[in-house]
Amino acid sequence: MSVTKEQVEEALKQYIDPYLEKDPVTAGVVKDIAIDGGNVSIKIVLGYPAYGFVDKLSADLKEKVEAVDGVDSAEVDAGWEIGSHSVQGGMNPLEGIKNVIAVASGKGGVGKSTTAVNLALALQKEGARVGVLDADIYGPSIPRMLGIEGKPESSDGKSLEPMGGHGLQAMSIGFMIDEETPMIWRGPMVTQALEQLLRDTRWKSLDYLIIDLPPGTGDVQLTLAQKVPVSGAVIVTTPQDIALLDARKGLKMFEKVEVPVLGIVENMSIHICSECGHAEHIFGQGGGEKMCDMHNVDFLGALPLDINIRINADDGHPSVADDAESKASMIYRDIARRTAAKLSLKAKDYSAKFPNIVIQNN
Repeated sequence: MSVTKEQVEEALKQYIDPYLEKDPVTAGVVKDIAIDGGNVSIKIVLGYPAYGFVDKLSADLKEKVEAVDGVDSAEVDAGWEIGSHSVQGGMNPLEGIKNVIAVASGKGGVGKSTTAVNLALALQKEGARVGVLDADIYGPSIPRMLGIEGKPESSDGKSLEPMGGHGLQAMSIGFMIDEETPMIWRGPMVTQALEQLLRDTRWKSLDYLIIDLPPGTGDVQLTLAQKVPVSGAVIVTTPQDIALLDARKGLKMFEKVEVPVLGIVENMSIHICSECGHAEHIFGQGGGEKMCDMHNVDFLGALPLDINIRINADDGHPSVADDAESKASMIYRDIARRTAAKLSLKAKDYSAKFPNIVIQNN
């Protein structure tokens, strides 16, 4: 009995990708099925980086296909290819950057910057080229969190070379000023500084640029939403009612400016005592998931209130870089895959592939 392509596809449809939340056939990631007698070869190309997941994916799909009558063996070649996705208002993506992801929160103190840095590192660990832009002009924290010292160089006197830390490209106003110097600027100066940091930095072939936004829904957030081509946003909150109330404002702002919200990360979800192991929901329980249900957005994951996450960030060695095998790092990497997978399902931008049309009068 010969095996058909339809039988193989039907077997593949029995598997649901935990990040895409679809089977690989429906998600369009099955790029080739080759059948030679009882031997089947399958090529999978995901739209999100998945270094820590593709081996399990390949093994699970192999098991599904080898259960089909007539299949003697199945080989699954799984990888990924990150594309550029459409942005708000028909803008064109920035040169050297495929996708911009904004990380926002409605209020301060919810661990947004720590989450942004570890999310960027997690995407990099999963196989992407990633940069971080510190958009918090008044309180830049990225230089310290990434342990980067010094000032950016300029080869032409006009543009800046990104700084490097833990394999990430980074830019922040914090690289230009002393750490103790307060930024006493009015709104227009702040938004102009943000645009210059973004557009005058020579980003090098990034799959993702993570922008760490200041808390709130003020000038910087509106400038980003109106003038910067953003592929998607991630909102960080805690389970606390007051944090969720402010997070909803951030979510509504992105909806109004037509930036898709990829999902919500609940930080400080649970505290586990380092001495006795007792688990306690200090800031409440399940608030992030309830908010997702109310507003029909995805829940990307929950992070514990862990003293090591704070210590590592303060020391310039974020958890994902310092201890890649820790439980916190694994959660960050899971959130990173989920975030990128949600983005991969959005419409793609093909403008870079179109030729420039020049009309000449002869």
